[in-house]
Amino acid sequence: MSRVCELTGKGPMSGNNVSHANNKTKRRFLPNLNDVTLQSEVLGRGIKFRISAAALRTVDHRGGLDAFMAKSKDVELSANALKVKKEIAKALAAA
Repeated sequence: MSRVCELTGKGPMSGNNVSHANNKTKRRFLPNLNDVTLQSEVLGRGIKFRISAAALRTVDHRGGLDAFMAKSKDVELSANALKVKKEIAKALAAA
């Protein structure tokens, strides 16, 4: 399972552990990923995502999953999230 946020595309970064003696060894900074179910008002159901804690705060800040998907770029979204975005857009167009 890849360690990449489905909504923002945030993934692992690399850097150094730096000791007191200033020795440097490579390390990885992993994103804080959580399995969550976000509710879509337009679709009337919940959708499971594996997203970072920062993305979850952003979804809340923008006013829910539907508003987040409307503003998000297709390049950042995973294949599953892109499919949900198209479903939401189709449901909004029909309504």
